[in-house]
Amino acid sequence: GNGEMTDTDLSLIAHLMRRAGFGEPREELQARAANGYEATVEELLHPDKQAPVNIFDLLRYHPNQWKPGTMNGLGHVNWLYHMINTNTPLQEKMTLFMHQIFATGVSKVDHWDEIVDMIDMFREKALGNYGDVLLEVAKNPAMIFWLDNNENHAQSINENWGRELLELFTMGVGNYTETDVREASRAFTGWTITPKLPRYTMGRFDWFFEYNENAHDNGVKQFLGRTGNFNGEDIIDIILEE
Repeated sequence: GNGEMTDTDLSLIAHLMRRAGFGEPREELQARAANGYEATVEELLHPDKQAPVNIFDLLRYHPNQWKPGTMNGLGHVNWLYHMINTNTPLQEKMTLFMHQIFATGVSKVDHWDEIVDMIDMFREKALGNYGDVLLEVAKNPAMIFWLDNNENHAQSINENWGRELLELFTMGVGNYTETDVREASRAFTGWTITPKLPRYTMGRFDWFFEYNENAHDNGVKQFLGRTGNFNGEDIIDIILEE
């Protein structure tokens, strides 16, 4: 109670920063302990109050990070740079956590820019509402391509996205039926990517979400005990109600 820092204070802060970040050097832990545990938690929860990473330092030494493309790859340089230099470790840890749930990979997407864009989206949304993240992921070109929703049409249903949405991203096995998977997939027909331009010198052109009304199944769907002409947003809302 005399204001002096104890070993216990330091070890608690050290534990917090391992869990809420990536660990920190002793002098940073001491500074945080001096500031107090509660104050440290508050700081971690408000990344908007901290200075953002200076991306121009990265671009100075790795100019290809402006557009990682496909030819020169190494999009993970950008993410690692953020992890090392961030002033907002919890935000960065949550970005990693979100990618652990909503995993995509350049192995299939073959487009570093889109993976980096997805990571940027997680960084922006990760400490917010999970429903907002779900909707962003559903419209994310890397995820759409990763789970083949660009091949999900009214006349030819592809269940990859609908199945992963229920199995991995939200409800978990045992809480829905195969019918629910199919009906969810019907609701997400037409959620696709704008027609892609060919590659250019530095890799691929950007991809963008597009809702293609002509490919959407406008029929009545039965999903988790509800009946209606559901679209993708409705499916996400119903899942969140459950």
